[in-house]
Amino acid sequence: MRPAARTTLTALCAGAACWPALSSAQPPGEATTPATSYVRRLEGALLLQTLNAELLSHDSASVTLQHWCEAHHLASSARITAERVHEADKPITDIQRQRLRIGAADAVRYRRVRLRCGTVTLSEADNWYVPARLTPQMNQLLESTDTPFGIVVQPLHFQRHTIAAEVLWQALPEGWEMTPPAAADAVSEPCFPAQVLQHRALLTLPDGTPFSEVVETYTSSVLSVPRLAPAHSC
Repeated sequence: MRPAARTTLTALCAGAACWPALSSAQPPGEATTPATSYVRRLEGALLLQTLNAELLSHDSASVTLQHWCEAHHLASSARITAERVHEADKPITDIQRQRLRIGAADAVRYRRVRLRCGTVTLSEADNWYVPARLTPQMNQLLESTDTPFGIVVQPLHFQRHTIAAEVLWQALPEGWEMTPPAAADAVSEPCFPAQVLQHRALLTLPDGTPFSEVVETYTSSVLSVPRLAPAHSC
């Protein structure tokens, strides 16, 4: 497990001792009280940090989402598929070329996909990759099919190096820790924005040669578990 993920999980586990006291489930059919709204926000934040730690500790986001989809029953058909967004284009920047260790004349391909669990979109991914560093068969699959990138290049035994990881949803209002308990309990029912988490990462071959840079933006559907439902959109 990578140090960043280990640190995140340690922080989460440190708070686990107080969790049973906070997390009293709301009886079915009863209205949500301010206190349970507060708890549901914390539960959503914990679930999102758990996914964040899983992504940081594994090399393939596609495989991680497959396990997440299965474990949380997010769709009747718990299989990750990639829906290609055709005619999308984002030119590679000079900084990205430096990270990929390629010159201005080297070919780069761009691929944008929506990763789905059944019919539920869990993330949208922008991918810039160097075709010369993949096999002909991999390039053919990436060009002609909707197979997730991480699945296609899995035989390379690649490594993932996170450049940035940003949580896009703030569970509690800024300064909540300085407010009186009664005011903290009065926070509104949780709402999730369309996008809740974003990762930027570099994929490298076992010898350290980079071949892809990806930006993955995760939707609020990754939190669509019964305990947090129904949470409305912000």
